[in-house]
Amino acid sequence: MAKAITLSSGRSWKTQTAALAHFKQMLHRYADDQVVEGRDDQDDLLALLERYDAIIAHGPAKIGSGVEYFLRRRNVGENFSTPGFWVHRTDGTDTDFSYIDAVKGQPKSNAQEFYDACRGAVAADLLAAKKRHFETHGDSSGRVPCDLSDEMISFGEAHLDHAYPTFGQLVVGFRAARGWQHGVPAGILTPPADAQTATSFLDASVVDAFRQFHSGAVTLRIVSRATNLAMSAEQRRPRIKRPVHLEA
Repeated sequence: MAKAITLSSGRSWKTQTAALAHFKQMLHRYADDQVVEGRDDQDDLLALLERYDAIIAHGPAKIGSGVEYFLRRRNVGENFSTPGFWVHRTDGTDTDFSYIDAVKGQPKSNAQEFYDACRGAVAADLLAAKKRHFETHGDSSGRVPCDLSDEMISFGEAHLDHAYPTFGQLVVGFRAARGWQHGVPAGILTPPADAQTATSFLDASVVDAFRQFHSGAVTLRIVSRATNLAMSAEQRRPRIKRPVHLEA
């Protein structure tokens, strides 16, 4: 059954999909660092922020001292940059604001937060490995073959794929190795905070431990972003033509 979304501003949608499309279109109407000027847009965002604070209560309230204005800003982390809504409060502080989480009304689970922290722990290693692979194996135009199609692709067209095990399998295996199958202990992950766009590990030793676990178990490959990865989805352990190495 479709789940209707109704906000305190009086705006309503019959489905979450429709509500998400509304705020996605709104986000795309503004440029990076541009203040949201439309009165209806402001009202809708404020009502959505109220919904966020009412439903997703695992961190500090996003409204805080009160909202002075909303703006679009880049959410920048380790090897990612995406646009999103930010809140500028009446006390001069800023924080990020996920319209997707607010519409869905579901905070990330402990397992999802842990997954994000693992991604962040190895993001620099993966980027360095991808660059090193292109520098070592690139042709005169700096392109390398896609491991699935043999098509020659550029750095920007390439995706560094966890062929086997998948990244999710590695995360689950690491948790099991540390006895955290039923939940991550307190003090391992960064708690929710203003302007925190990604969860990370508080303890550097856990970062190092996952990096070593990941490096010792993973098989990586370069594939085209445009290639349909489903062509190898039925292979539990696909054959890799040109593995990408994490260490030089």
